[in-house]
Amino acid sequence: MKITIVDLEVFYHVGVPDEERAKPQRLLLTVDMGFDFSAAVKTDGIVNTIDYFTVSQRLLKFGEGRSWKLIEKLAAEIADMVLSEFKPESVTVEVKKFPIPQARYVSVSLTRKM
Repeated sequence: MKITIVDLEVFYHVGVPDEERAKPQRLLLTVDMGFDFSAAVKTDGIVNTIDYFTVSQRLLKFGEGRSWKLIEKLAAEIADMVLSEFKPESVTVEVKKFPIPQARYVSVSLTRKM
């Protein structure tokens, strides 16, 4: 079972050249969290699952005061944060960036497990 947040729009400082990192740029994050939420199904209680609203709020603020050169590094740091703070069994993070006008997007994705 999994919980997925799809294409959460965030604005982070990311890019190899300093000029690119100077202003936050639009990214889309997709976060898949593998989790056994059978207890939540039985109890209908949010304490037995991952609160996706809380995860999304954390992701919206994750870039404050920070910058990355590579979206690969960003994806890894997001995955580590989600694993440590929200305790899913696994997490897959996809980061979409829009640097090439002729392409819809460029993305990286990464999967980590507890």
